[in-house]
Amino acid sequence: MYAILDIETTGGKYNEEGITEIAIYKYDGHEVVDQFISLINPERDIQPFVVNLTGINSSMLRNAPKFYEVAKRIVEITDECILVAHNAQFDYRILCTEFRRLGFEYERRSLCTVELSKDLIPGQTSYSLGKLVRSLGIPVTDRHRASGDALATVKLFKMLLDKDTTKTIIKESVRLNPKHQLEPRHLDIIAELPSITGVYYIHNANGDIIYIGKSNNIKKRINQHFTGTNQKSKKIQVQVHAVTYEATGSELVALLKESEEIKRVKPIFNRALRRSIFTHALYSFKDENDYINLKIDVADGRKKPITTFSNRQSGKSFITNAVDDYNLCQKLTGLYKTKTSCFNYDIKACEGACIQKESSDLYNKRVKALIDKNSYANKNMVIIDRGRDVDERSAIFIENGIFKGLGFFNLNYQINNIEVLESIITPMQNNRDTQHIIQSYIRRNKRIKVITLD
Repeated sequence: MYAILDIETTGGKYNEEGITEIAIYKYDGHEVVDQFISLINPERDIQPFVVNLTGINSSMLRNAPKFYEVAKRIVEITDECILVAHNAQFDYRILCTEFRRLGFEYERRSLCTVELSKDLIPGQTSYSLGKLVRSLGIPVTDRHRASGDALATVKLFKMLLDKDTTKTIIKESVRLNPKHQLEPRHLDIIAELPSITGVYYIHNANGDIIYIGKSNNIKKRINQHFTGTNQKSKKIQVQVHAVTYEATGSELVALLKESEEIKRVKPIFNRALRRSIFTHALYSFKDENDYINLKIDVADGRKKPITTFSNRQSGKSFITNAVDDYNLCQKLTGLYKTKTSCFNYDIKACEGACIQKESSDLYNKRVKALIDKNSYANKNMVIIDRGRDVDERSAIFIENGIFKGLGFFNLNYQINNIEVLESIITPMQNNRDTQHIIQSYIRRNKRIKVITLD
């Protein structure tokens, strides 16, 4: 008996994802004899790119069952079944992670239709589910939704069963999914590491740094590297000889140090992170009626942005919230394309800047408040965050809108002027990435302490 499944997740950091939708079809080798399909409330944020891909957003999941409410049904429908999925390693890992959060060890044998397809249908240009089923003439509906993808996998698996005439390839491909055993040297490295926030450096046998990362829990993150099954993790596992670290206390300090160190050292396994870490930005301009317009656009190095975003979706989300928080016009923020009034004006939620009913002076005052809040251009300020110890704090210093560096100070030490700050600050590079890191961190952490200096 087979349990053919597909899982949609929130995306995010490895082993921190949550399930948003699951579809399981119980298949006896001839027909589907049972099925379970459900949206699931993951109790965590969904990454914007996942929302774009699947169409599943947080509002759809608000009243959906949480995983613990469907866990029993999943156990029952997959009991004594071999799990079948396209890239089974991913779906099985996610299921095990969810069950482990409930204190339950979930174990099943599994089959991967990607691996089977490579053996039984060689020579395909792509083995991704969408391209593979299309080339084989298998109909698929609701692509990137659990039910649609799982049904396509059922049809694909049926074809694979037919092609495996001797039934030996499928038999030999069944995985017992043994738990990943850490090597003794990996265990020794992990044992020496603390569960603290900071930057870590992975070294090879020559002492060269091959990877730099940051984490709120260094021990846990290194454990993920050593148990990961992707190509990068496997290469790190082979080459790692030692791991050193620098405690930061503050996640912001860790992010800034990680960014600077990667650019300076250029480790071989950090290639993807050397590129710019943001793609979109918020820009402003005045229209012919003297109203300040806001626009989310692709980041352009020649223009000076108000703030930057990792992707278009997070920029759009920011501007949508700003319209509510600052009572701005949908038309003048690029959210509502129209030649007349915006939708909010029609429902009396906009003051009428879109049709010049509200004066530009009054409207621009609110826009400037938003800009001032989210840009530190020309400002002298210090961001105070956690330190490495209970009686210590970190300070991130910005002078005339330029990031100058960071340092740590004792709680008894008064940070009240630029001269005092300069004495404790370690200089660091100011660039587009550091600006993005600081601005997005302040956006996410509303309670962070920011002191404006004279």
